[in-house]
Amino acid sequence: MLQKGITDMVRISNGRMSGTAYGSVVLHVSPEAAAGGPLAFVQTGDTIELDVDARRLHLEVSDEELTKRRAEWKPAPRHYERGYGSLFLNEVTQADEGCDFRFLHWNGKPTPEPAIH
Repeated sequence: MLQKGITDMVRISNGRMSGTAYGSVVLHVSPEAAAGGPLAFVQTGDTIELDVDARRLHLEVSDEELTKRRAEWKPAPRHYERGYGSLFLNEVTQADEGCDFRFLHWNGKPTPEPAIH
């Protein structure tokens, strides 16, 4: 007997996705789950409403339940305390801010040239 599986679903992520060629995809949800954004509180069985025309995502969970989940949430342990990994964790901005290092953001003044010794 041939069983049919899921042929399409909406995928929602706070990151980038490679290899997706069909279906509905919502990427760069911000703030990301690692920073305590809304995706951190989604649990198996939750319903998420997607209204593309209104550009809105809504987690169908009561305010009380969401408050409880927020209170119980703990960030994942840091994998890097120094080096590039630490720099990335500390300085890369959320998707709505450009996903770039803070020090590369334009603040209205040109970046000063390095001092020559």
